[in-house]
Amino acid sequence: MTKRAAFIVVAAALLTVPMHGQHTPNDVPAVTAVPPNQQASAATPQTEQEIVQELAAMKKRIEQLELALKQHEAAEQPNTVVHSAKASTPVGISPTAAISAPAVPEQAVLSQTAAPAKPPKAEPFAFADWTWLNGNSRVKEPPFDTKFFTPEVQADVDYIIDLNHPKDDTIGGSSEVFRAYEVQLTQLGVGGDFHFDNVRGRLMTQFGMYSTTTPRNDASPARGQWQLSDAYRYVSEAYGGYHFNVLHGINVDAGIFMSYIGLFSYYNADNWAYQPSYVSSNTPWFFNGVRVQIFPSEHLKIEPWFINGWQSYGRFNNRPGIGAQILWRPNGKFEILGNQYVLGADTLGVPGRIRYHTDDSIEYKYYENPSNFLSQAAFSLTGDMGCEHGGDPVAGTAVSCDTNGVRVVGGKSYIAPKQDFLGFMLYNRLWFHKNLYGFTLGGGKINNPGRYLVLLPPINGATAASGTPYFTQNPGDPYKAWDASATFDYMPSQYITFRWEFDHRASNVPYFSGRGGITPPGGNTGAPGSVVPGFTPDLVRDENRLNLAILVKF
Repeated sequence: MTKRAAFIVVAAALLTVPMHGQHTPNDVPAVTAVPPNQQASAATPQTEQEIVQELAAMKKRIEQLELALKQHEAAEQPNTVVHSAKASTPVGISPTAAISAPAVPEQAVLSQTAAPAKPPKAEPFAFADWTWLNGNSRVKEPPFDTKFFTPEVQADVDYIIDLNHPKDDTIGGSSEVFRAYEVQLTQLGVGGDFHFDNVRGRLMTQFGMYSTTTPRNDASPARGQWQLSDAYRYVSEAYGGYHFNVLHGINVDAGIFMSYIGLFSYYNADNWAYQPSYVSSNTPWFFNGVRVQIFPSEHLKIEPWFINGWQSYGRFNNRPGIGAQILWRPNGKFEILGNQYVLGADTLGVPGRIRYHTDDSIEYKYYENPSNFLSQAAFSLTGDMGCEHGGDPVAGTAVSCDTNGVRVVGGKSYIAPKQDFLGFMLYNRLWFHKNLYGFTLGGGKINNPGRYLVLLPPINGATAASGTPYFTQNPGDPYKAWDASATFDYMPSQYITFRWEFDHRASNVPYFSGRGGITPPGGNTGAPGSVVPGFTPDLVRDENRLNLAILVKF
């Protein structure tokens, strides 16, 4: 606009030259008197001719000016322009100079141009939509966000129909389902993510059944004082950290964060099924420690851990554990995930027993067509292996990673039973009608001799720390189990899921709650997990359930 205005000013100045022929005599100096008729006859043809000539010259000059202006604009088009609230003008060039000069030398313009800013590196994993993943949130965008805080609210309410009809309404052997024939609040979480000036933090509370059942499965508070299970009871995630602008980002966080072992999320709204298979349900849901998330590229994350122990608020013995995750997403349809845990001495009261575990998953979206009734389809496959070794052979706590080892102490031979974990789970999910409906079939199987990862049934209030004589976890005790499920979801919004699910679970030993229940007639009696005279829990080898749930997350 400034250039055009300057051009108009110059053109107007030029127009004033020929217009003198039209001015009144008061604007012109006096001349020798001439008779009026002669003056008119002599001046008229001369003035008209001059006007025509001057107009032609002016038109030619205007064409030259327009050509010069176009050439100047074309010459400066690729170069940097300084923008202000008032105008956008090339640096160091006045409007009049732009008009008078048909072109600007390239070197002169480049000398005025600032070096281009270095483009920011791509955000890790931001190249695709990952809401289809099993174990990942379905929320595409938070309904409210600020520069400092992104809030999050979760609600998980269920109603469980246990076809074994336990008379005490108590369900065992699950880290997601706890009571039957009652509306129960499994999880109510309020919190969110804090982020400012590269400083980061997260808080997520847990109220409802999770605030009792999750700490109950951690035996580490039995070692030492200060009641760690009570201190952390109402917190599922709580950490602070810092983001370093190195590579594609490095995060250093310390506190309580979610475990990735087992693929499924701790929050059921993120999952394809309500009751995950044993590979997920029997492995950690949280870690207490320090993690470093390193993003070498937008497709890869490498995350080392230093943690107190295997799903523990504290350490069980004299050694914490270490681990790592490697996550690779080469494109928007494929994910490879590996989680490794080693060296933790995680058996309470047995300091010489060391644990190793590997958990590896792939997820693949093999079909996507939003215009069809079947809008997308994907599967997830997870495999787990682990073992323990060490312990005191004389005390009968020694175990081995390989086939029943033999330990010799004081000239005597002792058997160290094989104690390991081997399992898998496979799920296939279909989405229909623009992802309004979802249907999942899946299940899995485990073999865990020694039962060191089998969830202890809460018989007479038993906890992971107390144990129970009604379901032992001695070295080499056999345990094999399998399960299958079918899940139907109705998802009218990204923030809510209505879920119906059927589960069948079975084991080679009595394990699930039967019709007689697992609570003594007068309620829990004596110390947690202790023997009650005249009472025998009703444990059976299989279980069929209907899980009905409303899951909210936003």
